[in-house]
Amino acid sequence: MRATALLERHRALGARMVEFAGWEMPLQYSGIVEEHRAVRGRAGVFDLSHMGELHVRGAEAGAALAYALVTDPPALAVRRAHYSMICAPDGGVIDDLIVYRLAADHFLVVANAGNAAVVADELRARLAGFDAALDDASLRTSLVAIQGPRAVGVLTPLTDVDLGALRYYAIAEGHVAGIPALVARTGYTGEDGFECFVDWEAGIPVFDALLAAGLPQGVIPAGLGARDTLRLEAGMPLYGNELGRDTTPFDAGLGRVVKLSKPGDFVGRAALAAAQERGRSKALVGLVVRGRGIARHGYPVFRAGSVEAVGSVTSGTQSPTLGEPIAMAYVPADATEAGTMLEIGIRESRVPAEVVPLPFYHRPA
Repeated sequence: MRATALLERHRALGARMVEFAGWEMPLQYSGIVEEHRAVRGRAGVFDLSHMGELHVRGAEAGAALAYALVTDPPALAVRRAHYSMICAPDGGVIDDLIVYRLAADHFLVVANAGNAAVVADELRARLAGFDAALDDASLRTSLVAIQGPRAVGVLTPLTDVDLGALRYYAIAEGHVAGIPALVARTGYTGEDGFECFVDWEAGIPVFDALLAAGLPQGVIPAGLGARDTLRLEAGMPLYGNELGRDTTPFDAGLGRVVKLSKPGDFVGRAALAAAQERGRSKALVGLVVRGRGIARHGYPVFRAGSVEAVGSVTSGTQSPTLGEPIAMAYVPADATEAGTMLEIGIRESRVPAEVVPLPFYHRPA
């Protein structure tokens, strides 16, 4: 397994370490529920250095990415970002991404840890013929995030970036704890927060500085367990659960990401245009379990009284914020209306579950 620069720091903090996407990562420190509630009410600090950081530079970097991805990176203003996907020719999702435009001819593509090498290989192949080059900086970049309503107050005295002027899905160059950093107002928790990209070994002092500055405000380290329950409450998809090679962006309710109107061709255009035309045969929905039990990934979903499963749970947990079991699942397109009652096979029982709008949780205004 690979390890981030913060491995010994996690162990010193008493983290329970697990294997995730080939990396030894902290699942939890004080406990998933405690860390989840800290992020919702105060803030949590995450080590996300297992993610992939892929720099694309060159006079045709934007055009190359427009061909490689389903979104339109050339339309991004410098220092802005957007959510994107890289799809196969048949429209299946290879990975979901964040694309940052750092300069007119320089983009940063952030990929999921388990897919970073695959995305790098795909991008290299798709950049062929363009005046653009890929630099895989994944193993020399640490990514440390602070997420939660107190993130601004904790980070402000540590950085020279004007956080008040930094919009959601924007990125700025500056310093954190005196260390050169890219600071992005992005995250995966449903809360306001920031992600700090620094050189590999610099992840340690940045992580330490955020925890030290946040300690008086109740900020604690948070692991992958809390990150998962937070993103589920926020209705954010996870590759391998809600997204995969057998799903299109339209299946996941993310068809808005696909820019079929952008100029030029791109990989998967024809298949995705056909998918949009024919409509969804399955759709991702939110479910609240109305009986006893917690839905988990892979559990079958039934129409009330039916024998054959019509769908499956992609993610599920007991929501620490809502106090009830929630799940996301793929179901037939005609079973997506809010209030529709379905059943989930939980162990030997069929437990009622109600279709509800996503996301489950909205950050207070």
